[in-house]
Amino acid sequence: MSLPVIAIVGRPNVGKSTFLNACAKRLVSVVDPTEGVTRDRVSHPMVLKRKAFELMDTGGIGIVDAQELDTDVERQIELALSEASVIVFLVDSREGILPLDRRVAKRLHELGKPVIFAANKTESRNLAASLHEFRQLGFGEPLALSAQNHEGVQAVLEAAVAELPKNGPAKVPASDLRVAIVGRRNAGKSTLLNALCGQERVIVSEKPGTTRDAVDIAIERDDGQRWLLIDTAGLTTHAHDGRDPIQWYSEHRSLLAVRRSDVTILLVDATLKVGGLEKRLAKEVADNGKPCILAVNKWDLVPDTPTSEFETYYRGVLPGLDRAPIAFISAKTRLNVQRMLDVCADLARQGRQKITTGALNRFVQVAIDQRSPRVKSSQRAKIYYATQVGVSPPRFAIFVNDPNLFDPEFHRYLENRFRDTFPFPEVPVLLHFRSRDRKPLDSLKSGR
Repeated sequence: MSLPVIAIVGRPNVGKSTFLNACAKRLVSVVDPTEGVTRDRVSHPMVLKRKAFELMDTGGIGIVDAQELDTDVERQIELALSEASVIVFLVDSREGILPLDRRVAKRLHELGKPVIFAANKTESRNLAASLHEFRQLGFGEPLALSAQNHEGVQAVLEAAVAELPKNGPAKVPASDLRVAIVGRRNAGKSTLLNALCGQERVIVSEKPGTTRDAVDIAIERDDGQRWLLIDTAGLTTHAHDGRDPIQWYSEHRSLLAVRRSDVTILLVDATLKVGGLEKRLAKEVADNGKPCILAVNKWDLVPDTPTSEFETYYRGVLPGLDRAPIAFISAKTRLNVQRMLDVCADLARQGRQKITTGALNRFVQVAIDQRSPRVKSSQRAKIYYATQVGVSPPRFAIFVNDPNLFDPEFHRYLENRFRDTFPFPEVPVLLHFRSRDRKPLDSLKSGR
């Protein structure tokens, strides 16, 4: 079920992204004084007055893009306008009416859809009192708005919601699975996302750094499940040093996408060697205990080479993903793309498995009998009992006499035994050793 769309439009730098963020009450869209930061359609699902909708940010109409993506940005704006049920048209009260404002107004009059007209940046009373000149654009006097100060935001949003269809959905459908797509610049993330969506949802270009926002897109699979796909900006070698604020923020959003995903697709380019960027992402995935697919893209460009050679290479350079399944795909030709999604679903299923306390305790008893922790002192390491405390990823509490007696090698040994014994061989398992004064595990009755 798709949600009706409220599209935010206007020329560059009138505050469209700031307005979206103010409505969402969180940072959804990248905000920067640089003209043309927003390129793709960035949306946020919301509910107001018992009406569910997508609030959609767009690039500035009439943008002159530094990377010559003007046509691509305009195409995304046109798609947003065609999807929109209601349009929020923003102008800048400080600069007055500019030729581009007239161009936008003319386009919206031709479209014939409901328009909520608002003048942003009305931080002073003088600006708020001089909005009558904007009547020339044919939409009456605009609503006063200061998105930066969160003044007038609710009034503009409520006016837009009032124009939505009355028989629309009352709530945002829940996502059955959240999948983040991460990787270096030009690995093919946006091409893959468009292939999964079946439409031109984000801009695809060979120019580096095209995607800047993390773009959330809901899709419905053949089995009726609703998935949330998160396309992210490509990482660069200098983004984390703060030299480029836009790239720094884009990288931050990419790492955040990993943390809020259920499954992560780490996309690598089959024609390039793995570098520090992929290793940094792999570490982020591993540190957050996220199930991951290593997707080797552009497989159609690789000469006849056994996949086993590539698997050996990737396992060697990305040891943190030693159990992650590897998919050899081509986002451009859609080779193995749907099969990769099936693997995502299987990883999610593995991560949601629950193990009974009895089965856990019997397993831990056998595991510690076969390999005890390395002795560090005269005190003997003892496990009292184990219990599962969470899923996605599977998390287990191991209650022991002293966590310091269990060395890292034993941690890895027990984690591998968990994954080999129980039905989650390809997803991370998180073990937490905790102190507790209880009788040793071998004195408990059959794992009870």
